[in-house]
Amino acid sequence: MAFAKEEFQKQCAKQGVCFPAADDTSVLTAPVAVGDRTIPNRLVCQAMEGCDGTADGRPGELTVRRYERLARGGAGLIWFEATACMQNGRANPRQLFLCEKTLDSFQAIVERIKETAMKANGYAPVIIMQDTHSGRYSKPSGYPEPMIAHHNPVLEKDNPLSDTCIVTDDAIDRIGENLAATAVLAQKAGFDGVDIKCCHGYLNSELLSAFDRPGKYGGSFENRTRLLTETAAKVIDTAPKDFIVTCRLNVYDGLKKPNGFGAAPDGVFDPKEPAMLLQKLSALGMRLVNVTMGNPYFNPHINRPFAAGPYPAEHPFIGVHRMLDGIRTLKENVPDLLLIASALSALGAAAPHVAAGCIQNGWFDLAGFGRMIFAYPDFAKDILKTGELQPQKCCVACSKCSAIMRAGGTPGCVIRDREVYLPIYRQYCE
Repeated sequence: MAFAKEEFQKQCAKQGVCFPAADDTSVLTAPVAVGDRTIPNRLVCQAMEGCDGTADGRPGELTVRRYERLARGGAGLIWFEATACMQNGRANPRQLFLCEKTLDSFQAIVERIKETAMKANGYAPVIIMQDTHSGRYSKPSGYPEPMIAHHNPVLEKDNPLSDTCIVTDDAIDRIGENLAATAVLAQKAGFDGVDIKCCHGYLNSELLSAFDRPGKYGGSFENRTRLLTETAAKVIDTAPKDFIVTCRLNVYDGLKKPNGFGAAPDGVFDPKEPAMLLQKLSALGMRLVNVTMGNPYFNPHINRPFAAGPYPAEHPFIGVHRMLDGIRTLKENVPDLLLIASALSALGAAAPHVAAGCIQNGWFDLAGFGRMIFAYPDFAKDILKTGELQPQKCCVACSKCSAIMRAGGTPGCVIRDREVYLPIYRQYCE
């Protein structure tokens, strides 16, 4: 089905936004070099957590199923989901947890992904593991055990937290050590790179807005970025030359300053500090950054624009434009740093054309798809072969996958993968 470019542009105009959209999507098939590694194409499976690991943090049956489907799907880069660096930093009791005890299971799934992809596509994807501590959103035993960087009156309006939840500088030092140690384990497991996760309100990300925190992790820009930059520098300095050290970075929290990073006092995106941070990461030797915005626990429409939801929100095209145009602004400040875009899934069948147009116009370098991979795990194969997505296979941006996750279940696509996930949705959400 050919891309209806004129109709798409009319829909965008009604919302007051405009995207570059290319008829020819072949730019997405082009490889891209990241240091000594080459990503086979410009299509990225974003880190979508399945909450389906075992109690001790190993990939479970549904985890393996999901990554086998993605491996066959043809994307050049698989951003492996959030993997805790320590037990108290798990976001749920089934979040993956990489440690010496579970290392063999991660070695097995990485090997399986690469073997499956080689058989199906003739090439293996680059696989980057997300190395995280959940901080404010830690629930290792199934109930909240928050470790916060600072009090946030917006997020805590209806549920004020005790000062005892504020993590000490010494504890943050240990978390940094664990993030770095887990990066070493990721190398041993066979991953091609590691993401020092700094997004969506988790600990590393929340520190970026710790304007009023005393001590070495708060106040100044240098202090607020310390955990991310010092951990990244340590891993870069000790990792093999071909190991990619990167970051999924929140450049805008969607909260008014001083309650959020990357925002002006009126709440609009302010690129000054995010650009400074990207420049700093680039100077450390980082060559690739995966850019995102928003807090999925508080304002999910910002990083995950959706068609309908439980609270008033904007048209999804507005959210996608905020994301992509914000990345464009940052790319102008760091032209040599490869940037991955987010939020494309909400564009449906138009997504590859917008992604191609943006890449051709220098907005970003790789196109990341999140919820789309739950609904349409072979999305990349169709784009690479035909230049199009099949509308009947696309994510419909209904957010039912997120509803399952918030209810404590194992998320997946209720619409396109209904045999597996519709019963789960009914169990947890109905």
